[in-house]
Amino acid sequence: MSAEAILSLRGVSKAFGGLKVIDDVSFDIPKGERFGLIGPNGAGKTTVFNLISGVYPIDAGQVVLEGNDISTLPSRKRIRNGLSRSFQNIRLMPHLSVAENVMLGQHSQALGLLDLMTPVGWLPRQRFRREADAALARAGLDIDPGEVVSNLPYGIRKKIEVVRALMSKPRVLMLDEPAAGLNPRETADLAAFLKTVSDQGVTLLVVEHDMSFVKNLCERVVVLNFGSKIFEGTLAGAQADPAVREAYLGTRRVA
Repeated sequence: MSAEAILSLRGVSKAFGGLKVIDDVSFDIPKGERFGLIGPNGAGKTTVFNLISGVYPIDAGQVVLEGNDISTLPSRKRIRNGLSRSFQNIRLMPHLSVAENVMLGQHSQALGLLDLMTPVGWLPRQRFRREADAALARAGLDIDPGEVVSNLPYGIRKKIEVVRALMSKPRVLMLDEPAAGLNPRETADLAAFLKTVSDQGVTLLVVEHDMSFVKNLCERVVVLNFGSKIFEGTLAGAQADPAVREAYLGTRRVA
């Protein structure tokens, strides 16, 4: 791991049954970088996310966060250590309000049993609620914090999920296809918001299929294909790389 890396994968592998889906993947993400993880459908991107965040156990290798091996830590302890994520499919609670959903992201900051047992809707000006309202304001979400999430447009709900992930005060924020399902205006707004998050010192690791979004946001990328790393560098370099072009297009001859 380089001295500046905040998150590193070292020879990470994973198999399900007899099928190896991630094979000896290694890369370093420098502190503060906006880093993309890209590749064709089925390349293993979400599986790598699940290995980093502890959804799946790794079979070999290490996941290292700020110099500490977190490979065997449960997900909740990885969150406490500064790692947070969103998911490919929105996982907000549709029957709860905007503020209540955001407050659910603060569980890792609870100081004791009383905090954990505090009802989400109780004492509207309690610390968690004040912090949730402030986070929504910083994100530029001009919506009623009491609005039920199911009543809101898809693009707004995607942004709320990012705000919720930020409530655990991560140093590394992992986003799984954050622009999926967004229109061009929503996509541009989300990229601008994530740049402000990055400017506050949060390192970003993003899985995304929208290459214009990746180009606008990410400083460097790793490309996966069939569970193996085939490229690491800038997006421009990836687009010019023969192995990457073959993985996406199925041929080395590109017009």
